[in-house]
Amino acid sequence: MSDTAAGRTAAGGTGTREERALAALAQQTIELPSWAFGNSGTRFKVFAQAGVPRDPYEKIADAAQVHRFTGAAPRVSLHIPWDKVDDFDALARHAADQGVAIGGINSNLFQDDDYMLGSLTHPDPRVRKKAVTHHLECIDVMAATGSHDLKIWLPDGLNYPGQDSIRGRQDRLAESLQEIYAALTAADPAHRLILEYKFFEPYFYTMDVPDWGTSLLHCLALGERAMVVLDTGHHAPNTNIEFIVAQLLRVGRLGAFDFNSRFYADDDLMVGAADPFQLFRILHEIVQGGALAPDSGVNFMLDQCHNIEPKIPAQIRSVMNVQEATAKALLVDADALAQAQQDGDVLGANGLLMDAYNTDVRPLLAGLRESQGLDPDPLGAYRRSGYAETIVAMRVGGAQAGWGA
Repeated sequence: MSDTAAGRTAAGGTGTREERALAALAQQTIELPSWAFGNSGTRFKVFAQAGVPRDPYEKIADAAQVHRFTGAAPRVSLHIPWDKVDDFDALARHAADQGVAIGGINSNLFQDDDYMLGSLTHPDPRVRKKAVTHHLECIDVMAATGSHDLKIWLPDGLNYPGQDSIRGRQDRLAESLQEIYAALTAADPAHRLILEYKFFEPYFYTMDVPDWGTSLLHCLALGERAMVVLDTGHHAPNTNIEFIVAQLLRVGRLGAFDFNSRFYADDDLMVGAADPFQLFRILHEIVQGGALAPDSGVNFMLDQCHNIEPKIPAQIRSVMNVQEATAKALLVDADALAQAQQDGDVLGANGLLMDAYNTDVRPLLAGLRESQGLDPDPLGAYRRSGYAETIVAMRVGGAQAGWGA
């Protein structure tokens, strides 16, 4: 993209590429995690903030504010049992009344004493059965809320060589997943199991699903409704995440993203905070692979913990960061890039990417928001709305929601 073209783009030009970018951005949706609105912190301290939700209903109300001001966050992902209620039908109706819907259902395998040595991979069949039964409960929640995705992050692993059989744990995991998958697809053939991976933590010698290859192998064995979840914070330093994106798209098994940022480990910081260029590169592969389309089957979600920053503005800022990176990826001149790659024009091809990345897309997105009847400045509009002051005054008494609740 030339400097002149970049200038036209930033000004909201009506060229074919810009029109396509605006159309794609208007359809982009980003799911929010209910747990991002509760108190969180480090292993040293959880920091409480005024006005934090006290129950799942208030979490959804806060998430709805993000959608209200961005127009791009119409779903809320739940975590069970953190978001357990007596009547999930009522919770789904509450979400609809707030202008959002329930998204994925996340299981929890890391906060029960029985799971100290594993859950779906535990040597004791009683513990494995308990973990499977928990997922059957999550499938019931899906039916009640209209959710289509069951997301599994498996925290199981080993701290010491010889502690357990690495091969045996994989066999147990395959058996447990098959039981869950069979129940999931029997309940609704449209349901999906999406399996996350993490290369270390909470165990340090080996994790039972440490990488995308292990997740993919299990998904391939399960069936076509099993997909891989990619969390941008779950990789070793300097991992080329966009390569993983390209490979999973190539075989049709990229089911979902968990967007966040990392400096050292699984930091769960706001997406784009640590390496905005990496976020752009990832979204370039998403755009090139056709995975931005609403019918692609790839679900985009934030998975973040806002320890020191206010929760709702942090989620708004994160949605905006994803939108900005997406807009830049959409402005890459794909035809010129393909020609430069075919010609072996190394500098030309790289220059096309860098021109798009260096484009100021904020005016383009501001214009899009105005065309949708939204304030062009979502953060400013939220601050002016008075919602933050209202929830601080209203939410007095009761236990605040937090990490693990």
